Amino acid sequence: MNSTLKIAIIGAGSTYTPELIEGMIKRKDALPIAELVLMDIDARKLDIVGKLCERMILAANMPCRVILTENLDEALQDASFVLSQIRVGKLPARVLDETIPLKYDLIGQETCGIGGFFKAMRTIPVMLHIADRMKALCPDAWLINFSNPAGIITEALLNHSDVKMLGLCNVPYNMFKSIRETLHLDHPNFTYVGLNHLSWITAIEQDGKEYVKTALEMGLNSEAMKNIPSSGFSKEVIQMVGAIPSSYMEYYYFKEKKLKLLKESELTRGEKCMQIEEELLNIYLDSELHIKPELLSTRGGANYSEVAISLVDAIYNDKQEVHVVNLLNKGALDFMEDTDAVEVCAIIGKNGAEPIKVKDFNNQHIIDYMRMVKAYERETVAAAVNGSEDAAMRALLMNPLVGDYNAAHQCFNELKEAHKAYLPQFFNAEK
Repeated sequence: MNSTLKIAIIGAGSTYTPELIEGMIKRKDALPIAELVLMDIDARKLDIVGKLCERMILAANMPCRVILTENLDEALQDASFVLSQIRVGKLPARVLDETIPLKYDLIGQETCGIGGFFKAMRTIPVMLHIADRMKALCPDAWLINFSNPAGIITEALLNHSDVKMLGLCNVPYNMFKSIRETLHLDHPNFTYVGLNHLSWITAIEQDGKEYVKTALEMGLNSEAMKNIPSSGFSKEVIQMVGAIPSSYMEYYYFKEKKLKLLKESELTRGEKCMQIEEELLNIYLDSELHIKPELLSTRGGANYSEVAISLVDAIYNDKQEVHVVNLLNKGALDFMEDTDAVEVCAIIGKNGAEPIKVKDFNNQHIIDYMRMVKAYERETVAAAVNGSEDAAMRALLMNPLVGDYNAAHQCFNELKEAHKAYLPQFFNAEK
């Protein structure tokens, strides 16, 4: 078994990939990888990033064959794990998601609001295609997806394909880490409830003692993500919510302030990422470089190698560890449907993830918010899968960051046209 471990990274031209390689090197004894396939459709980036990854693996004395390919089927053939980090339309498409909505007084953001909606429209058909090829070429493989919007992609794949998959995000890991450090706790158990990028910590327990009351009295914020211009939550907001929100909740709780900030920014986050990416690619070209450069930490993916590779380790070695993942609810939260993708703590082992049931949950604000945004997500998946413009408009009317029909309709039409090359479901043949 050991000698057959094959990992495929789809979207390996991403400047984040050295993070993943670092995670594999750190766990090389636990994960005896025989073959690593780096696949991307961008030949230039695949070559630059791929060669750095090869140098890292060589320097770490890992007996692992590394293959670079632009062919999806070659990457997937007989894979044990498939790690997906794709960006359909690359960063220029993200910039359109961020800038066009501002004309309609709507927030443009990579995963929230109408920007995130269009990222889902572009990404879901490609992810369903990957799932379909996996069924043919590596039916027993696990798909670990951190392509955004991770929660909506999980919702689509687990309800519209039979691939074994888990969605992943580094937000919960970073939240837990910062709260452990602030409260000086070394082995707390967290109750984490939500959808991807719409989440809260509702309990912090260690050695039979509950610390969430202390945290709420302090007005404790968790660390914000690097890619969000964050101003944090006041003590009043945290006590009103009755839980510690993730930094993405700033878009919902302070919508007007966020919109104003985005309108006043000289560059969008996507434009900044394009600059950082080119700097990184130039650094990666150095043939002497064989470690992950520090600049990478200025992107939003801090600790994501830890999150992703520790999840692979937990499945491969049947570790029965607790991780936060995106998966089907299946009774974990009794106020959500079993078929809803949720982001919660789960026990991870060789059979995948078993969500940990949250008993007697009574924070009505969180229940109502999750149900509202889940209604948006369900319609979003229907629009992505069926190319239904009616479903798209119903979705956007349910989204707390959109909600206005005229603005949504006009913005939808402009973004649909701008992304035409990546939206076959809306433009191919009569539906």
